[in-house]
Amino acid sequence: MNTESSRAILGGGCFWGIEHLFLETPGVLNTQVGYSGGHLDSPTYEDICRGDSGHAEVVEIKYDSEKISYKEILDLFFRMHDPTTLNRQGVDLGTQYRSVIFYTSLEQKNEAEAFIKNLTERNVFSRPIVTELTQEQKFWPAEEYHQKYFLKNPSRQVCHFLRGEL
Repeated sequence: MNTESSRAILGGGCFWGIEHLFLETPGVLNTQVGYSGGHLDSPTYEDICRGDSGHAEVVEIKYDSEKISYKEILDLFFRMHDPTTLNRQGVDLGTQYRSVIFYTSLEQKNEAEAFIKNLTERNVFSRPIVTELTQEQKFWPAEEYHQKYFLKNPSRQVCHFLRGEL
């Protein structure tokens, strides 16, 4: 795979928890939390929290495609959040917490579509999957205090967890 194929950009609620679980995943080289999918340049956390910028909280994942596949990344993603709730994850409510995949290539788009179709056909979730699938948009890194948040704040409770097999 080329270098571009070794990036995934995913949003599934609070980016701290998503990032933390991917940081612990073999084959993941680096993560960075940020914002994507909106209309403001250089958005801040405060802009995102207002809920009118259009951005989602996302995690940019750089991975070694010889150690972990994009399909495995998707499997983890769909196990760590609820893809059936529109604009919300748990107590976090708003479009910034939507379930979203920003694909970086046509190959990723096709894999994500097939993955979602498979989950739907097997009735893995009791409600329809509402995960947005859209072409990569500008990724804006979040402020430094958000990066690797749970490593910097080990006393805080992680907000995401892996559910059983899909």
